[in-house]
Amino acid sequence: MSDRLYIFDTTLRDGEQVPGCQLNTVEKIEVARALEELGVDVIEAGFPISSPGDFDSVVEISKAVTWPTICALTRAVEKDIDVAAEALKYAKKGRIHTGIGTSPYHIYNKLNSTPEEILERAVAAVKYAKKYVEDVEFYAEDAGRSDNEYLARVIEAVIKAGATVVNIPDTTGYTMPHEFGEKIKYLVDNVRGIENAIISTHCHNDLGMATANTIAGIINGARQAEVTINGIGERAGNTSLEEVVMTLKSRYQVLNIDTNINTKNIYKTSRLVSTLMNMPVQPNKAIVGRNAFAHSSGIHQDGVLKNRENYEIIDPTDVGINESSIVLTARSGRAALKHRLEVMGFELDQAQLDEVYGRFLDLADKKKDIRDDDVALLVGDAERKERRVKLEFLQVVTGKSLLPMASVRIDIAGEKFDATASGNGPVDAAINAVKQIIRRQVTLEEFLIQAITRGSDDVGKVHMELDFEGVKYFGFGAHTDIITASAEAFIDAVNKIPAQ
Repeated sequence: MSDRLYIFDTTLRDGEQVPGCQLNTVEKIEVARALEELGVDVIEAGFPISSPGDFDSVVEISKAVTWPTICALTRAVEKDIDVAAEALKYAKKGRIHTGIGTSPYHIYNKLNSTPEEILERAVAAVKYAKKYVEDVEFYAEDAGRSDNEYLARVIEAVIKAGATVVNIPDTTGYTMPHEFGEKIKYLVDNVRGIENAIISTHCHNDLGMATANTIAGIINGARQAEVTINGIGERAGNTSLEEVVMTLKSRYQVLNIDTNINTKNIYKTSRLVSTLMNMPVQPNKAIVGRNAFAHSSGIHQDGVLKNRENYEIIDPTDVGINESSIVLTARSGRAALKHRLEVMGFELDQAQLDEVYGRFLDLADKKKDIRDDDVALLVGDAERKERRVKLEFLQVVTGKSLLPMASVRIDIAGEKFDATASGNGPVDAAINAVKQIIRRQVTLEEFLIQAITRGSDDVGKVHMELDFEGVKYFGFGAHTDIITASAEAFIDAVNKIPAQ
């Protein structure tokens, strides 16, 4: 019988406090719906009294989502609580999240108060919020630096006043995992009535230990984790949802704790938040970074190709990524190069592979990143010269208010064919003209354009993926004229389709 951990997502509240990451209401609704699809239990939708925009966002998110609890943040101030209750009036399940600082720094320096007065204000705020909603969460701000005995007194009092969740934040990211775990255990062991509330963690990442502290809290009795997508948040960020969830999943036999998260939606939710908040995910970010499932070491690549679990503890498909990435660099071995060539449709014997591998190492010493078209060129110009289908001539007429038209001449096994076609752009017109000649029912699945260096006179590289009768064929082209490069890439893929 496993325990259940509730996932409280504060991407739209704490995460949105990052400078430059503010969302409008429509964007917040899009993220909230993605979080609902992901399976989060609680969505902290905003701090209603802070601005009309935050108030409206809580209202609209309450209308837009169905089953997650919608939470609104307040200070331990009656006016804050009144406004939060008004913002939550459309929520199917609403929660007011109120609280106050409990560390000496907050009691004396920030609030100019005393421990007894803070305790009274905490109890009063919970009782006042309880008039509006049954579900009241209390946060003891800066609990990480609070005295455990005093913190226990406050938590016991607010539970008695009606708090259903008690949030123990490491607001400054100060604690170490063993300290935070001991703090949660102290509350479990010393607070009368603790069984009547859920203990929550809310850890910041100032020392890079937010996830470790959160897991330590969970091990010691916390059953709600407050997290954000991609770990975004003030300063160094918050605990990352994906890291906590995948830790529990990959170490389930040890921890025996479940969540409601549909992990296959993690990657796409990460990308949505990154895009809308204009906050790129660092390449080496755990779980969702570009390099999280990428392998460039030859030893690692060989191991992964033989058995993924040799170097991966998480199946990338579990988080919504199709497959691991074998990145070709100077450290890659023959196994990785052979694998990439096979994916691209090249079949080489051992002697050919050895020759190409030698040229590959020479190129890899000069370039940091070896791409598919580089690999294709390594196979040799001789193979390309023997292609059945060749582009001999291409002319395109296009411009504003003009219908793009393309004329092509194709050499197929020595016989010349001409065709002219229109399209919704010059590339589309050129490909349509080629299609008229080859008469194959192919579907263009992927079309990528990349500049080799920079500038309008740069050489452009085009990568295409075609589908013909359920089989994928890859094509590559490079030219200073991107339309010519596109036509060459299309024809390159067509050449790999077996002759009929």
